Amino acid sequence: MEILHLNCGLLKTDLAQACCHCLAIVDGERVALVDTGIGLLDVLQPDDRLGRALIDSAGFRFDERRTALRQLQARGIAAHRVTDIVLTHADPDHTGGLADFPDALVHVAAEERAAVVAGHPRYRLPHFDHGPRWVEHGPSQNEWQGLRARPITVCGGVDILLVELFGHTAGHCGVVLRTSDGWLLHAGDAYYLRVEFDDPQHPVCAMAEAAAIDNARRLESLDQLRRLRDTLGGSLAMIGYHDESELSTVMDQTPTLQ
Repeated sequence: MEILHLNCGLLKTDLAQACCHCLAIVDGERVALVDTGIGLLDVLQPDDRLGRALIDSAGFRFDERRTALRQLQARGIAAHRVTDIVLTHADPDHTGGLADFPDALVHVAAEERAAVVAGHPRYRLPHFDHGPRWVEHGPSQNEWQGLRARPITVCGGVDILLVELFGHTAGHCGVVLRTSDGWLLHAGDAYYLRVEFDDPQHPVCAMAEAAAIDNARRLESLDQLRRLRDTLGGSLAMIGYHDESELSTVMDQTPTLQ
């Protein structure tokens, strides 16, 4: 089993350029994705799928070669091999590729799914027109390193955890995997750039605050990530979804799952 780091999208604004850092967990013939980035239909029908206002404000850039579908196909992995997709949350830069893998089970926190069903305007309903095979994961008494954790099994036998990092959205979660080197935590949008940990005055912090459903909870989640960084040290590999500097350090690495 191995983990592939994929850049499945590009966002570019006056403030920063951001990637869409997805994971592909390859277990034999089965594959699970963590988030899906900008999808093929987004590239082909951007205005219908995303809307011009969002495209312009978030700085979506479209390149078919960057889609998860095309990157997996380039590695000889057909779409039908993707059996599971785990969403950190359902913002449109994370869900665009769902329709490219219509047979996959889509795992998400129950709170996040409820916000989608309620029609919160931050979500793009065309991303769900194909009828995703939702699997909702509700609250659990399990914990991982002091965070509430919801166990998930993907690819028929790979165990991972959704850990509560609420605030950016109502059900935003990180995704934790045990690897041969320790722990890998995909923190989604709990931070945009790693600089947020140590420089609360950085302009990106204001952007993160503006995008948060509950900024107080977002800051609590950020504090939890600081704690994990400081206490777990080298046994924890933590990545966010948008920081290109993080992506560049792992693109050539393929850690194995334990």
